[in-house]
Amino acid sequence: MNVFDEVYERWLSTQIAGESNPRRRERLQKGLSYGTTAYLRAIWFPAIGNLEHLYPEYEVRDMNNGYRYLDLAYMPGRSKGCVEIQDYRSHARDVETGRFKDLCLKQALLSLDDWLFLPIAYLSIRDDPEVCKQLTLAFVGKFLSIGMPSELNWAEAETLRFARRLVRPFTPRDLASHLQLTERHTRDLLRNMVDKKLLVVVSGKQRYRTYKIRQ
Repeated sequence: MNVFDEVYERWLSTQIAGESNPRRRERLQKGLSYGTTAYLRAIWFPAIGNLEHLYPEYEVRDMNNGYRYLDLAYMPGRSKGCVEIQDYRSHARDVETGRFKDLCLKQALLSLDDWLFLPIAYLSIRDDPEVCKQLTLAFVGKFLSIGMPSELNWAEAETLRFARRLVRPFTPRDLASHLQLTERHTRDLLRNMVDKKLLVVVSGKQRYRTYKIRQ
């Protein structure tokens, strides 16, 4: 048994043992969907390193006082995030009209109740895992104040936080606007952080470079 399997089994067993709601406990005992497990194994765990603050098959009420279940609720503190794994066959090409409308309503209700919603296509887990990891890191970054090495100054620490929250590479102008510094100062900062191997240059030369966090 590898590290993920051990962490996963312990995590799921804890969820079942601690659940007093019979509806959710029954769903958990049946096991998580293949897509959810694949996402945790291939994307979440390698990117985040743990399964903390994740609640599978999390129950919420809808506007008609019925029950809906989220594939994965992510709730550090009082924050509310939802990761939904969209299977191609059941959620896209072959989805029935009623099911499609229900999925849209579910996302709308969550958004209006202040949930941050992250849909992940199962085909993307299989075909574009690095993109999914980047999306997941950006999603988690919306909730967490990420600790930084003590030797970094404030601008370096905030640059790393900024880079981790973004899904795309960023320009010196993007960072200058965020830090409220001049572009000249920002370029010096970025050059030093590349030298320290904290960031990497993604594209461009001299003034037109883009950057991202070093993996």
